[in-house]
Amino acid sequence: MDNVDLAVVGGGGAGSLVLAALDRHDLRELRIAVVDPVRKRGQDRTWAFWGTPGTDLEPMLSASWRQVEVTTPAGRRRLDLAPLRYAMLRSAPVYERAAEAERRLGATRVDAAVGALDDDGGSVTVRDTDGAALLRARWVLDSRPRPPGRAGRTSWLQHFRGWWLEAPGPVFDPDRAVLMDFRTPQPARGVSFGYVLPVSDRYALVEYTEFSPRRLTDAGYDTALRGYADLLGLDLTALRVREVEDGVIPMTDAPFEGRPSPRVVRLGTAGGATRPSTGFTFSAMHRQADDVARALAAGRAPVPRPAYPRRHLWMDAVALRALDRGAVGGPEFFDRLFDRNPAQRVLRFLDGATTPVEDLAVMRSSPLLPMTSAVVGDAVGRLRARLRPGPAPAPVGVAPDRAGQAGS
Repeated sequence: MDNVDLAVVGGGGAGSLVLAALDRHDLRELRIAVVDPVRKRGQDRTWAFWGTPGTDLEPMLSASWRQVEVTTPAGRRRLDLAPLRYAMLRSAPVYERAAEAERRLGATRVDAAVGALDDDGGSVTVRDTDGAALLRARWVLDSRPRPPGRAGRTSWLQHFRGWWLEAPGPVFDPDRAVLMDFRTPQPARGVSFGYVLPVSDRYALVEYTEFSPRRLTDAGYDTALRGYADLLGLDLTALRVREVEDGVIPMTDAPFEGRPSPRVVRLGTAGGATRPSTGFTFSAMHRQADDVARALAAGRAPVPRPAYPRRHLWMDAVALRALDRGAVGGPEFFDRLFDRNPAQRVLRFLDGATTPVEDLAVMRSSPLLPMTSAVVGDAVGRLRARLRPGPAPAPVGVAPDRAGQAGS
């Protein structure tokens, strides 16, 4: 059984970003182990996010857009994101860079599924699913999907299916992405929308997404996607489906425990990186990785900052409650958000980067009476949760993330 300084448990998106950050900060003196039964490679997921150009991710991007569209039944809004941009990152180059970082760092690879993490306060024994000890580490970074510590007052899912469509001739506008298109039929309880991320004028990801309590059937997703393609005026008989992406991400006000024991730190969705109101995860996951590397380089504990300010999580809880109870409609809610705020403010808010003054401006753009009712209901729900704590929720599977999200 090896002793290491740092064990990275899970080699998906969060683990890959951590390895790249450790390499970027030149932490070759650390003894590092990567524990995962699967060696990630290839295009198994797509992430999209907004930010400024010039980061370490730049060489790996598949596409980026300075302009996006938000469409509701009332009309189409074209948003200029400058100085930000919306960017697409596919998984293959992320995994390739992580493998290179693993080699440069001299990391030990353990191809095993992890069962228990036994933390005695001084080190952590990493065990396999049979209970056998694999290694002992001073710190463990765990990005495996985990349910929150207790049930939320509102628990939805973001679930989706996307088709990578290839056309024989120019069909798509490569200069503009469709961020949200709410012309899709809306579910009885929840929100649906489509979006389009074009890599070129002949190749794009076209996806259907729902925010709702339950997933659809396979036939349901395919029917919704065909309907959205019709709305876009796409002739599917003339297009080729090159790849299919599916996934489900938790959208809940339940708390995720970022540090379940003294020397175990959770990352990704399990570490609270998923924004409850949208399911977006990647930017927070990228920040977590850099925080961890900077802390280790400075000789500190590898504990990242909270992914989002507490006030933002409260605002998300209120918004989720209002949507779940039908107090506000999804298309109307997002339409007002983008109509009454600069696009950059909305995107920075969703990234947890706005100031309290900007947050007040965002709140003022919401319908007053329904949101006030949701605030009161959320306060009552919090009080009841303290008086009568409920059981922990069942695990939620996190599949390859929607373009724009990442769970592990």
